[in-house]
Amino acid sequence: MPLTAVILAAGQGKRMNSDRPKVLQPLAGRALLAHVLDAARDIKPDAINVVYGHGGDSVRECFPDADLAWSHQAEQLGTGHAVAQALPSIPDDHQVLVLCGDVPLVTAECLKPLSDYGDGSEVVVLSAELEDPSGYGRIVRGQNGSVVSIVEQKDATPEQAAIAEINTGLMRIPGGKLGKWLDRIGNGNSQGEYYLTDIIAIAIADGAEVAAVPAGDPGQLLGINDRAQLAVAERVLQRRYADAAMSAGATLADPARFDQRGSLSVGRDVFIDAGAVFEGEVALGDRVSIGSNCVISDTTLGDDCLVHPSSILHGVIAGPKCEIGPFARLRPGTEFAAQVKIGNFVEVKASEIAAGSKVNHLTYIGDTAVGAGVNVGAGTIVCNYDGAYKHRSSVGDGAFIGSGVMLVAPVEVGEGATIGAGSIVTKTAPANELTLTRAKQVTVKGWKRPQKPAK
Repeated sequence: MPLTAVILAAGQGKRMNSDRPKVLQPLAGRALLAHVLDAARDIKPDAINVVYGHGGDSVRECFPDADLAWSHQAEQLGTGHAVAQALPSIPDDHQVLVLCGDVPLVTAECLKPLSDYGDGSEVVVLSAELEDPSGYGRIVRGQNGSVVSIVEQKDATPEQAAIAEINTGLMRIPGGKLGKWLDRIGNGNSQGEYYLTDIIAIAIADGAEVAAVPAGDPGQLLGINDRAQLAVAERVLQRRYADAAMSAGATLADPARFDQRGSLSVGRDVFIDAGAVFEGEVALGDRVSIGSNCVISDTTLGDDCLVHPSSILHGVIAGPKCEIGPFARLRPGTEFAAQVKIGNFVEVKASEIAAGSKVNHLTYIGDTAVGAGVNVGAGTIVCNYDGAYKHRSSVGDGAFIGSGVMLVAPVEVGEGATIGAGSIVTKTAPANELTLTRAKQVTVKGWKRPQKPAK
């Protein structure tokens, strides 16, 4: 059956108390709508139409994807009115799968029974049984178990409010009939809105079958209306990610203190300590160990890398057996060959460091190509910025940089060169020679420190 997914994403989300449209609120580092789009794409519909409203073009700008069609709901007059905005672009022979942009935990596995049900002549509703159905529309069934209506919470009688089976808001409707049914719904309810669920009674009156398909996991259908619900969804999704990482070969010290805000691939026998955060696209090779409270984003770490606690890695590519941290900060453009060691309070930016080199303590390396087998002493700084431009420097294989050295870029340190501690290097340091700049040490005899007069 040809299928168009219509995602309702026009709501303001007043209970969020935010200037940001509700569907752009972040969940695991991505907008709510992004998660719904993932699920929709996974069932491979013929088209996806997003109905947007509050926030206007800001929603569209966040999703420039070529496979999306957009329908504008200028006034938020209810779910029925929202679907009507998308209807002109949907062929009559399509099934219309209605999804909600604020139900981000739904998966393709949950949607497939809804999209695949029957022969396409039916109205199909995804339902769920909840211990506390407050706030949801109730599924009202007849004596034979068929669906006779869906009643919104604010319009429900006490008997209807006691029903535990709820409408999740996800439906599949024959496109050729949907427009006619929408034309017949009214807004005579407490909200003065056109409810999509009102087509249920109209469809039944026209002799159409209305089926309610129970969701296998009601937890996937949590709607997000406030920040408390957003926090609940965050932990549900993070546990899902944690389980996936463990299934792939990672040991998590505490799955409840694991955060993935993007994609994460892990090799075998990876260890991730508590409080680690992964953002963007991260790939960890076999036997990688990540210490506690690290933040790693858009980074690839080779086999057997060790990242000590409280290190921040962004835009890093590291070869096998590198050791990083603790308290290291690696910025975009950082590339390490094998067995590079970066120690505590070291910052590296836009630099390449070859195999076996060590930068152990309190050092800044920026815009520099460092050769193999180099030792960089504590307190070394590459002075790469002149206030207007960044300048590149290079350090040859086997060089030794003493502690407290300033390399004023652009500068070249030759292979096997030694730079004496405390030197300020502004010119090429020749290969295999000692270069140092050092003021003569002077002792001033009889000098006294200034003192405040006695009171």
